Amino acid sequence: MARVALVTGGTRGIGAAISKALKGAGYKVAASYAGNDEAAAKFKAETGIPVYKWDVSKFEACAEGIKKVEADLGPIEVLVNNAGITKDVPFHKMSLEQWSAVINTNLGSLFNMTRPVIEGMRSRKFGRIISISSINGQKGQFGQVNYSAAKAGDIGFTKALALENAKGGITVNAICPGYINTEMVQAVPKDVLEKAVIPQIPVARLGEPEEIARAVVFLASDESGFITGSTMTINGGQYLQ
Repeated sequence: MARVALVTGGTRGIGAAISKALKGAGYKVAASYAGNDEAAAKFKAETGIPVYKWDVSKFEACAEGIKKVEADLGPIEVLVNNAGITKDVPFHKMSLEQWSAVINTNLGSLFNMTRPVIEGMRSRKFGRIISISSINGQKGQFGQVNYSAAKAGDIGFTKALALENAKGGITVNAICPGYINTEMVQAVPKDVLEKAVIPQIPVARLGEPEEIARAVVFLASDESGFITGSTMTINGGQYLQ
């Protein structure tokens, strides 16, 4: 019987690639999204993957959304915490709202999404929790104190939760992408990409969303059961850790 996988932020960018790759690997996939109804409808029409709308920064919304997914598809056995936002500004100009929004969405969502599914995973003696962190959670980034703090927190969350559940058939891992060819990166002016970004990447190109998705599919598989508490760095050699 196909396992059920839920991907947050799963209708656009890296999340969409992950959703499609998991479906291609035989999973029953649900994709959550926050606000872009048009993009979600287009994604659903193109892929046949059911979509669900809720705010991952709100615990009750996550709990209700997860109940709906499980009622429709069955118990969630693979959770991909991919949803994230940016509100970039130097720290000395950062507002509390800009700090809190990013922390609550990019880090708080890991609690909000994982807490409602962890007990079921523990009772079934199987689970895969994969969180998409970032190169900037490893090395920091100018103008992203909020984002870098949240993404570094994702790694700490992963390591501690992995230890707590290692004997129960549940693995917990993080992936740290570098610069990936998504809409967000494509919005960067071409000359900035060519002169300031790509020269920092030893393989001399952006990553593709499908390259992150393939790693998720592997970490979600039964064959990855000896990998837990790990941080997979996928950045073309830009930052080695």
